Amino acid sequence: MNLSATDVSTLGQPRRWYSHLYVQVLAAITAGVLLGHFAPATGEALKPLGDMFIKLVKMVIAPVIFLTIVTGIAGMRDLAAVGRVAAKAFAYFLFFSTLALILGMIVGNVLKPGAGLNIDPATLDAQKVAEYSAKAHDSTIMGFVSGMVPDTFLASLTQGNILQVLVVAVLFGIALASIGERGERLLGILEDVSVAFFKLVSIVMKAAPIGAFGAMAFTIGKYGVESLSNLAQLVATFYITSLLFVVVVLGIVARLAGFSILRLIAYLREELLLVLGTSSSESALPALIEKMERAGCSKTVVGLVVPTGYSFNLDGTNIYMTLAALFIAQACNVELSLGEQILLLGVAMLSSKGAAGVTGAGFITLAATLSIVPAVPVAGMALILGIDRFMSECRSLTNFVGNAVATIVVSRWEGALDRDRLDAAMRGQALPLPTAPAVVGI
Repeated sequence: MNLSATDVSTLGQPRRWYSHLYVQVLAAITAGVLLGHFAPATGEALKPLGDMFIKLVKMVIAPVIFLTIVTGIAGMRDLAAVGRVAAKAFAYFLFFSTLALILGMIVGNVLKPGAGLNIDPATLDAQKVAEYSAKAHDSTIMGFVSGMVPDTFLASLTQGNILQVLVVAVLFGIALASIGERGERLLGILEDVSVAFFKLVSIVMKAAPIGAFGAMAFTIGKYGVESLSNLAQLVATFYITSLLFVVVVLGIVARLAGFSILRLIAYLREELLLVLGTSSSESALPALIEKMERAGCSKTVVGLVVPTGYSFNLDGTNIYMTLAALFIAQACNVELSLGEQILLLGVAMLSSKGAAGVTGAGFITLAATLSIVPAVPVAGMALILGIDRFMSECRSLTNFVGNAVATIVVSRWEGALDRDRLDAAMRGQALPLPTAPAVVGI
């Protein structure tokens, strides 16, 4: 579909450089790092700023996902397409999640970041990771599946479980599409409510620099940049591996789909800086939904792929899991056979789904994996506990980019991608939402 005259006329006028959200967030992150480094106690005390901002974002996540999915499904009418989109999305998730696990394992075997540390597992304090091990034990596959169904309809919107919102929204969207004229009247109301919620998102995002400042000041103040020195090789290996996954692997996928991964990263720069500042990809979830719709992806595809991707398409987390597991084994002088490494890979594939959506999921899924693979001591996780916060930022960034790419690719597979809008977005043109008035602020 070609861009209309209305689209062209509503393109935003150039703004002053300091009014852009990404500039403000970047400045806030820099200020937070400096404050945390030179005044650690003050930096730690600013933790509530980051926490409050993330709470504000989580406040709107459930209704935004619900409204996006319901209006997308009800407006599409072709209910068979819903199952088709879901099948394509899960096939994509499974392939690239497995590829990320394998990549982490290959890099860990080649570079051996833990070799030479010669740590005796008996000297490690297992109590430091006991909390994570307990959470991992509770995060079983069956518990995860049963937890997808909320106790009540409204509970799905109040408990913060993304997959519960997804299940309820899909069912409600199908019901709405099945009741004819009455459904159309309600659909119109929900679309109007959706516009209001996206406006609310833009208002909330005004506080992003404050949240990023508080979160980064706390991280540096509490853990300190010097905490990276002893484990610098692991941190560097993980960041470089994740960067290669994004630029090379996802870059090839993006090229085959007809867009540039670097242009996509530039398009999502505000959200990526926000994820970096808060160490949470959830903080940018509502904005990602809006940005993907602006870039020409079908509302139905966005509504199904983005929320499920946040639980099932965790590329950064998967790279971290196998790389960190091998690091612990190498540091403790544990030689893993090929069979044990394959077992580790298989367990990681399952545990990464079982603990999806849990706060601190990266560390928890690692604990779940090591608790089933006895060759690697769970107590070895104490080695990387101090740097996990810094690893979390890279995990979140990689997960975020991976889900953006997945949304565009699945839209293209489904024939539901507006190439003119995508090309305009990749060129940096701020198009309005295709089915609603433009939202100001992001």
